[in-house]
Amino acid sequence: MELGTDKEGMKKKILLVDDEPDILELIEYNLKKEGYDVFTALNGRKGIDLARKVKPDLIILDVMMPEMDGMEVCNIIRQDRGLADTTIAFLTARNEDYSQIAGFDAGGDDYITKPVKPQILMLRVQALLRRSSKNAVVLPAERFGVAIDYKRFLVLHKEKEWTLPKKEFGLLELLWSEPGKVFTREEILAHVWGNDVVVGDRTIDVHIRKLRSKFSDELFVTVKGVGYKFGA
Repeated sequence: MELGTDKEGMKKKILLVDDEPDILELIEYNLKKEGYDVFTALNGRKGIDLARKVKPDLIILDVMMPEMDGMEVCNIIRQDRGLADTTIAFLTARNEDYSQIAGFDAGGDDYITKPVKPQILMLRVQALLRRSSKNAVVLPAERFGVAIDYKRFLVLHKEKEWTLPKKEFGLLELLWSEPGKVFTREEILAHVWGNDVVVGDRTIDVHIRKLRSKFSDELFVTVKGVGYKFGA
């Protein structure tokens, strides 16, 4: 299955909304190169109209735009029954007066800071689309004795329910999503911590150690010099 397609071979649709043509062009180029079907809009109103027309799987939405900012656009999209479950990631410059909490309160699922490296952006897009796909389909009850209840934000293991801190949950969810796949440290940092937070390799190790203490050492396999994998 190609990166930009779903299980049926259909291209994933991504809508970019930003008032800066250069940024639109750069992100569009990199997404199309990975096989995504990309649509662009230079302002919020056109973005809303296009979203209603194409029903994208993911909207990458600039926060600071004239006339209608990203927060307002997000609120309108969330009130549209046909788009209520669409994944939305805010795009924001580091020096903007922007509150992450305000973004999540407006209905955003994630935020990406400018300038963003293309490789990091692709990893974030993959993570967001994988997350939305999990919410749309019925997942296996468990994998190696571990089940994730996304609606209640719980992990189920050996008849016990665990409420994990956000980063532990994100790390477990990532590894659990593809048992046996080795996730590199770079992938883990991009998916769980994002490109806007500077953390060291030891941070991953500490969180893995916490997960092992709660579940089982054997569930989290260290691949020396590379990263970690789940289950086998």
